[in-house]
Amino acid sequence: MSDSGEKIYLAKFLSVNGAASRRRAAELVRAGRVAVNGVTVDNPADPVPPAAEVRLDGRVVAPLGRRHYVMLNKPRGYVCTNEDIHAARKALDLIALPGVRLVSAGRLDKESDGLLLFSDDGDFIYRVAHPKFEILKVYEVATGRPLPDRALRRLRGGIVDAGEFLQPHSLEPVGPAVYRVVLNEGRKREIRRLIAAAGGKVVRLTRLSVGHLTLGGLPAGCWRELSSREVEEALRPGLPELGRSDRVAES
Repeated sequence: MSDSGEKIYLAKFLSVNGAASRRRAAELVRAGRVAVNGVTVDNPADPVPPAAEVRLDGRVVAPLGRRHYVMLNKPRGYVCTNEDIHAARKALDLIALPGVRLVSAGRLDKESDGLLLFSDDGDFIYRVAHPKFEILKVYEVATGRPLPDRALRRLRGGIVDAGEFLQPHSLEPVGPAVYRVVLNEGRKREIRRLIAAAGGKVVRLTRLSVGHLTLGGLPAGCWRELSSREVEEALRPGLPELGRSDRVAES
């Protein structure tokens, strides 16, 4: 239980204390890698008793103190992974916070760049990533050549690709062969798959904002911790007003 007496379930306990994202925590529990007071538990919904000792792969998961919230302007060529030891360049390697286990709030593929959030607060990660909270993500996409109007209308209505239904929250042209795409639920390589279905090819893909939090001129490859106000901005539904300091995708 928490200090307030409210029950806290095992997957959430792992998540809020920085062991893993909420989804990953549930997977770890089901895999038999978590023990509570010396007993292996495989149900992520089991409540954690007060003052219980929780171990993941034999290591104690201790309640965290101060939470960390980080914005990174990810350059192209870096991957979003905590576990792939063979990855040559990881986005996490750009963040210098020794001893802090950060998890990314959603992902950007290796060829994409822009705003990426990290935290050791599992609830924050969960709220940013889960579509039910309607935290919109804004991207700018350069396609090299304009997409036909008919294809754009088709994408706005949604398509089925590899058995998944893909539909952007919105998709509008903002320049010659440059489009502003807004997603609520980002599936794997969703924008690239949408553009390919329209007969186009992504030349550059940049995430400009999460919630009402924008890059604000942060240089590529740089990071900084967020203020409490900025954490709230990231969790605010709706679309931000993007100013001149926000990055524009280059063709």
